[in-house]
Amino acid sequence: MPVRIVIPGAFTTVQDAGRYGYQCFGIGPSGVMDEKAYADAAYLVGNEANEAVLEAALFGGVMEFTEDTVVAVTGADMGPKLNGSPISMNTPIQIKASDSLSLGMVKTGCRTYIAFAGGIDVPAVMGSRSTNVKCRLGGYEGRALKAGDELPLGTGKSYEEVKGRKIKAQEYPSEINVRVIAGPQDDYFTEEGKKTFYSGVYTISEQSDRMGCRLDGPVIESRNGTDIVSDAIALGSVQVPADGRPIVLLADRQTTGGYAKIATVCSFDIPKIAQGKPGDKVKFTAISGAEAERINRKQVRR
Repeated sequence: MPVRIVIPGAFTTVQDAGRYGYQCFGIGPSGVMDEKAYADAAYLVGNEANEAVLEAALFGGVMEFTEDTVVAVTGADMGPKLNGSPISMNTPIQIKASDSLSLGMVKTGCRTYIAFAGGIDVPAVMGSRSTNVKCRLGGYEGRALKAGDELPLGTGKSYEEVKGRKIKAQEYPSEINVRVIAGPQDDYFTEEGKKTFYSGVYTISEQSDRMGCRLDGPVIESRNGTDIVSDAIALGSVQVPADGRPIVLLADRQTTGGYAKIATVCSFDIPKIAQGKPGDKVKFTAISGAEAERINRKQVRR
């Protein structure tokens, strides 16, 4: 196998653009948390839009190569090194057989993406190579990577074909401003509760994961509790459970939920939440649906 994991990261999984069409059966989409960093990595190595990559959270570990290939590292800065020497992020890197790629602790952001020319060639499950750890589905044996795991790669572009490519590094501040539109149950909350949500500063909890970003901070007041008849959960839904503290639901979210949703994070700001790590601060800003559509169209064109 072309890639062997020597030291696993804190939580590194195989992910792609996601598993769609199965939420009616209770199977969430999974997929990468930061779609912008994922798309950038795919472009740099010349991959198709849905090829699988590695997503590493907080600490990346060490991997060795047994074949020549091309890699790109995007997203959070983990200080990547090739054979012990620092290398640039956000540009194609030529890899030779016996090379070693190491990634340390994050300096900024939370999640780093490692793309390989040709993608990671693990079996597709329900149309996707994404890992759903809770369901033990997809990716590499349905779990996070361990030392000794070996990853097959597909056939991709050569270094000569992509060596001129480069993208601008993203900034990941520890104070995150997230734009939201009103949620389907925002009427469950008092005016004071809504004011608290939109003016308060929240801290990302250590209990956050790929399922959801749990936030500590001021309690959001409801009218008569936040229990509802379970309904569909969208990417970025902001649930408020009984303790009054919000949870932003992400890639591995459940398909339905029984807590009122005060807001929904706009898709273009999901990468901000995805790159937030425990201790980072989050503020929410309300925008209209029309404004969200305008911003989204502009970003898609870009």
